[in-house]
Amino acid sequence: MSEVLAVNELSVAFRQQDRLNTVVDKVSFSLQKGQTLALVGESGSGKSVTSMSILKLLNPQQVSYPSGDILLDGQSVLQASEHQLRRWRGNKVGVIFQEPMMSLNPLHTIERQLGETLLIHKGLRGKQSRERIIDWLKKVGIRQADTRLNDFPHQFSGGEKQRIMIAMALINEPDLLIADEPTTALDVTVQAQILKLLKELQTELGMAMLFISHDLAIVKQVADQVAVMEKGCLVEQGECQQLFAAPQHPYTKKLIAAEPPDEYRPLVESKNKLVEVQQLKVWFPIKKGIFKRLVGFNKAVENISFHIKQGSSVGLVGESGSGKTSLSKALLKLIESQGNIYFAGQPLNQLDKHSLSQLRRQMQFVFQDPYGSLSPRMLVGEIIAEGLHINKIGTEQSREQMVIEAMRSVDLDPEIRFRYPHEFSGGQRQRIALARALVLKPKFLILDEPTSSLDRTVQFQVLELLKKLQNEYGLTYLFISHDLKVVKSICDTLIVMKGGQLIEQGPAQQIFEQPKNPYTRQLIETAFFTA
Repeated sequence: MSEVLAVNELSVAFRQQDRLNTVVDKVSFSLQKGQTLALVGESGSGKSVTSMSILKLLNPQQVSYPSGDILLDGQSVLQASEHQLRRWRGNKVGVIFQEPMMSLNPLHTIERQLGETLLIHKGLRGKQSRERIIDWLKKVGIRQADTRLNDFPHQFSGGEKQRIMIAMALINEPDLLIADEPTTALDVTVQAQILKLLKELQTELGMAMLFISHDLAIVKQVADQVAVMEKGCLVEQGECQQLFAAPQHPYTKKLIAAEPPDEYRPLVESKNKLVEVQQLKVWFPIKKGIFKRLVGFNKAVENISFHIKQGSSVGLVGESGSGKTSLSKALLKLIESQGNIYFAGQPLNQLDKHSLSQLRRQMQFVFQDPYGSLSPRMLVGEIIAEGLHINKIGTEQSREQMVIEAMRSVDLDPEIRFRYPHEFSGGQRQRIALARALVLKPKFLILDEPTSSLDRTVQFQVLELLKKLQNEYGLTYLFISHDLKVVKSICDTLIVMKGGQLIEQGPAQQIFEQPKNPYTRQLIETAFFTA
């Protein structure tokens, strides 16, 4: 078995004015052909910095390598020319980045973006290129791939964008794949498909894989070896099953123990319906040709009815593209819809703009990507206070106090309100997003994958925080997630969607233990019983 990658005593430092801040300290590991090494650890442990150094993808103006080297098939990466690095990137080494929306060009079609790498490295164009692109999009689970080549990234769901990134990384069949949280935004069924696909390609191509993840359940499925990082240092390394069965380092034990509690939330007894939905439809028009003639509709949500009780926590689950996010945006009248939506007994469809704006204070949205939803140009305090200013709530002095109270409620130090979002970890940014929603004292929170990009220890903290906030403020949650373990720990009621339709709903415990629909059964079995 030949060695594809060797990282020897690697240190990585970032320049901060006149000093160097070391973020990776003398890390060593190697990767053989056909082998998978998982790099695990909390946010800020140095995983991504280490992996991005393998192709020198970090900003050369800010980074230095005080010690060590990286060898690809015996050739030094740190000594390689820019021309040599360009030949390796995307061809010899493929990379799946953690943030698909940040990695895909919003101005170019999917065909152009996948075709670019085929043209550069394989010389393919025209029909040959198109056929290969369609084949790979189908492999990663993009439905009707041949009709979506001219679509732009914003026209795909979060999970679909992640699948496109996976296709882009694998389309040239690389010797080494660096997969940085490749299944974070995917539902469990697609997650299982992608992991199976990666395993099949490894067998077929003899491809080595560096797999970076915070999800230890996935690591157990895919990894041969595991390397654990904490604060830039590699603290434990070993064979996967052995490391999970008998972890040696206290930090490794802490990571393994940080799973959501395996228990059901008691069903809320309240009879008050806070949200009621009747025959809801969300159809997006499909227009083609020079004159943009209407040729059909994308039926994102089709005739859905349900209600949410005051104080309950409802889990909305289903695969990417099933209509979960479209449904949640329709509830807040952020997109056009048909049907009836009632909030606290008031029909949203019949309210004028001013009345709807007043009611929206009581309905807040916490988005999937905390970094993308926070303005990089605003201080944390300004971000949290923005809703107060827009709604003309309070005086300048009282707003400041409201911001401080909101930050304390999510366990943030109020002193950080004078800093910018990029200075914080993913978990801290998610708390800032929560504080922004809570400052208006809402009754209803829609949480769209609020923990998907967080490592398990931080996930656990955020889930405990959400439970605490619900108990203190009597909040009602609509919790959108593909992670059924998280849903099980925080939701008392479950709604399952597929292809824009509601296929099952009811008490969470009843559905988890006795699912009626075959699709629901498949979701649960994939989430809890995959070996």
